[in-house]
Amino acid sequence: MKKLLTLTGLSILLLLCACEKDKNVGESHLLLNRVEVIPSDGKTASTAILLCQIGHDGKNCPGCVLYHGKMRHFDCMGDGHYCASSAAVLLQQDGAFFTATTIDTFGLTDQDIFNMPSRSLFVEYDEKNNEVWLNIPAQLVYRDSVTLQFTLNGLYYSASAAYDND
Repeated sequence: MKKLLTLTGLSILLLLCACEKDKNVGESHLLLNRVEVIPSDGKTASTAILLCQIGHDGKNCPGCVLYHGKMRHFDCMGDGHYCASSAAVLLQQDGAFFTATTIDTFGLTDQDIFNMPSRSLFVEYDEKNNEVWLNIPAQLVYRDSVTLQFTLNGLYYSASAAYDND
């Protein structure tokens, strides 16, 4: 419980910092869509905070998610950059790709689905000063009925952003 509270507090702090830095000119794309790795002794998983701009205004959206048989709009989901979102996750390698399982139950949404748009998140500069990006393909994920967490699949690292984050 203490670890969850610490991660939630860190997530809020990072989100507030991202909003403040958004006012600056320059590398704001790196600040708004990024991964903050949390040092841990985990050998099979890494803990991280994913920060990204997602979603669009619902006023002009007739519905972008099929939910209980109807097309619906959900704020702070899907394409766009309307909301600053964050999630504390466990990153685990799954073959050639990675998965990210949330550890903050309602960080992304309180709904039982999450419409994740394709996103490239800046991770760091490597030892040769090259950019490292975590790429998340677009996917509709469902909350696990037992753990209440979401799992994003098919994540991969690259030397440049694979998606334009729109």
